[in-house]
Amino acid sequence: MHEKSPELKSKIAILPDTPGVYTYYDKDGTVIYIGKAKNLKRRVSSYFTHVHDSLRTNLLVRAIADMSYIVVPTEQDALNLENSMIKEYKPRYNVLLKDDKSYPWIAVTGELYPRVFMTRHRIKDGSRYYGPYTNTGVARVVLDLIRELYPVRSCRHPIDQDYIDKKKGRLCLDFHLKKCQGCCVGRISPKEYNGYIEKIKQILRGETQDLMRYLKSEMEQLAMQLKFEEAQELKEKYRLLENYQSKSVIVSQTIDEIDVFGIEDDDRDVYINYMHVRHGAVVRSVTLRYKRRLEETQQELLAYAMREIQEDLGIEYDEVIVPVVPEIGWAGVSFIVPQRGDKAKLLEVSQRNAKQKKIDDLKHLEKLDPEQHTERLMERMKADFHLDVQPRHIECFDNSNIQGTNPVASCVVFRDGKPSKKDYRHFNIKTVEGPDDFASMKEVLTRRYTRLMAEAPDDLPQLIVVDGGKGQLSSAVEALEEIGLRGKIAVVGIAKRLEEIYFPGDSIPLYIDKGSESLRVVQHLRDEAHRFGITHHRNKRSKSQTISELDNIKGIGEKTQTQLLQHFKSVKRISEASLDDLASVVGRAKAAILREYFASKK
Repeated sequence: MHEKSPELKSKIAILPDTPGVYTYYDKDGTVIYIGKAKNLKRRVSSYFTHVHDSLRTNLLVRAIADMSYIVVPTEQDALNLENSMIKEYKPRYNVLLKDDKSYPWIAVTGELYPRVFMTRHRIKDGSRYYGPYTNTGVARVVLDLIRELYPVRSCRHPIDQDYIDKKKGRLCLDFHLKKCQGCCVGRISPKEYNGYIEKIKQILRGETQDLMRYLKSEMEQLAMQLKFEEAQELKEKYRLLENYQSKSVIVSQTIDEIDVFGIEDDDRDVYINYMHVRHGAVVRSVTLRYKRRLEETQQELLAYAMREIQEDLGIEYDEVIVPVVPEIGWAGVSFIVPQRGDKAKLLEVSQRNAKQKKIDDLKHLEKLDPEQHTERLMERMKADFHLDVQPRHIECFDNSNIQGTNPVASCVVFRDGKPSKKDYRHFNIKTVEGPDDFASMKEVLTRRYTRLMAEAPDDLPQLIVVDGGKGQLSSAVEALEEIGLRGKIAVVGIAKRLEEIYFPGDSIPLYIDKGSESLRVVQHLRDEAHRFGITHHRNKRSKSQTISELDNIKGIGEKTQTQLLQHFKSVKRISEASLDDLASVVGRAKAAILREYFASKK
């Protein structure tokens, strides 16, 4: 393994487990390799964990001084993006891809009677190109289905009005098979023929509902006619078409060149991602981080980012996709805030990359400076939950019972946002009969904090979380009020359905951003409390079902019961064992108690 700088190692360590494209740079900042990955973390890490069999790969790894990456939604998007970036940068270590196998497109020519065909070469001849298709088989199926739907010509004759007037054409087999309506001899008017072409363009733009309905109808007709083989062929085409995507999120023929800015706002820190799109493909991506000093708006910060990108990269803006229009106007620049379509998808990719940068920075911070990360997290939770102090000590409660049996509760403790498992506690419900979650919650909190005030009054939590909605929260508030802690400890409830947070006295819940660190901590608390409670409940049920008879024997405690069951495996065998056999396990005195008990039962 080649030794790399701490900065590069740190970048690799926090790579996401998502599809994407990674770029390697040498010490001069030159792009030397671009690759795609189903899992960025696993793929990039594999370069640096061992010596490779290929000399070329080892030379590449030795030359890597830095790296960057772009996350995308799917493997297909990663494939499209890798192809476009390699063509843009032509990295020296991608020379093995020099066959330049381009992906197929479906072309619709601009002739009097347009042709529809598959090609790997795009030329400026007035034709419209749809794709590219990363799967050639899909492109062929789409073409076959289009020809089944609409009688478009398959010949290559340059048909114009002069060609028809001079009667150069001749009806071919397609005409007699009703696959063409005789364009070459003028049997169909250009207007009627181009009506078919407009419908074909709709399909190629991804509007495939008509095609799907047609296939389904044909399948049903063939099945009714008992033509099962033909119906199966159409079914296979139908399924393939279901998986077909005529336009990639990354590559789209409808977009030639455009700039995109996405924003991920974390209140204090704002991440702004810039992407440059050329020929419908992302060829550059940069994410900037701004720390708010005052209360700068997204519009202000976006203007700063655009100016910085322009100065650093020499960009001249023309058309820009943005989530909000920047505060400062730009002469000659049109801003688009898209709601749907390809441009909205590009904005979504940019937003995703900005968010990923935020996640990476938080991982960096946690790894390099745990104390600063904890301080930031506590401040975030203090603000989100409207607390007066940082919640350094949090406790979460959950009830557990199955069909009303063996009701128990669990209490888990987090310190500085992390589990403190030595402080976890189980509770067997003592005063409540039947499945009553509200009363059980009140009992558990009363017992927990009555004891804690007596034994460790300085170790009370700053925040209590109860697993449940308004009912459980009200019970918790009643318990705290009765023991004199109401107002001294903050308490909230977390409902399961939409992860909403309930506060005492407020019927309207708080909905925290799904990506918030605060919500992740509370979810972790809730999940730990549930897991811990279920484990205890399962053990209790198992114990009650297995050793309940031994519980009735005075002088035989839990430890002795466990020894007996481990040795004899069941209560029945214990009851049948001799005095000497029992004495060899638990001693003669306890053996005598056991023999006397089972003898009295007989």
